[in-house]
Amino acid sequence: MKSNPDPLSIDFAALRTLRLVHGYRSFSRAAETLNINQSTVSYTIDRLRRAFGDPLFVRQGGRMVSTERCEEIVATSSRMLDEVLQLAEPRAFDPGQAEAEITISCNYYERATILPQLMRNLRRSAPGLRISILTSTVEGKQHLDRGESDLLIGPVRIEGSNYFRRTLLSEHAVMVMARDAPPDRMPRSEAEFLAVPQVVVNYGDSWRSRFLMEIAAAGKSLNQVMSIPSPATLPELLEGTDMIATLPSRLADHFKDRVQAAPCPFPGQFEIDLTWTSRTHHSAMHVWLRDQIARVC
Repeated sequence: MKSNPDPLSIDFAALRTLRLVHGYRSFSRAAETLNINQSTVSYTIDRLRRAFGDPLFVRQGGRMVSTERCEEIVATSSRMLDEVLQLAEPRAFDPGQAEAEITISCNYYERATILPQLMRNLRRSAPGLRISILTSTVEGKQHLDRGESDLLIGPVRIEGSNYFRRTLLSEHAVMVMARDAPPDRMPRSEAEFLAVPQVVVNYGDSWRSRFLMEIAAAGKSLNQVMSIPSPATLPELLEGTDMIATLPSRLADHFKDRVQAAPCPFPGQFEIDLTWTSRTHHSAMHVWLRDQIARVC
């Protein structure tokens, strides 16, 4: 009988492929990311299956599911991959001379309230840095795990020994309505707030705003007449109507030329975090950039 390959013969490139297949739950997506043929990915996973004596991935109900052993291997090898990548990072960083691309996973709130000032600062102090943005929705953790992003900015808190976090700011909800609406139309009590026709920004997927959670916890509900996945066009939607909406205070300030705001009876306080992994934790460039983001906030 042919013996299994020596596990010590497994290289880091193969483990990176495994991490991508695990993250995407797709051989083809991993191949596209690595810019290689799908057959090469299949061969690599088959080699890992023989080396570890485990199928790694199985089909259940038409979808690919990782085995318990695969989860263990990915968790352990990811830490090793990140540590090896750290060794390749330069120990000194000169912002004015740096030439690199950094990917940030975030959503509309961060793009509207944090990134504009960050980019103004970077263009002055580090013009060679290129920033690429991914829309995180609820995929921010996966973006970090797959190495698709270097940083995640947002309100979703990620726990685990491989993640590092820095709280950037605290937020709360405010009521907003069209700038041209009569001021006396703004709700002045909890009952009026719950009764007035409201546009609810659901931010897509399974995210639920904290103020909505507070309303539900009180056993109440608001008069939702419209739901939208992004606040980007909210001022236009409110204009000329009797509707209001509830937004984070800094986003309401971003729209201040087109909306008027007032305190919300359900403030739903939450925090915006900056999250990264051990892959970039000790990188001088990333340490510098994380400090720049914190200063902006």
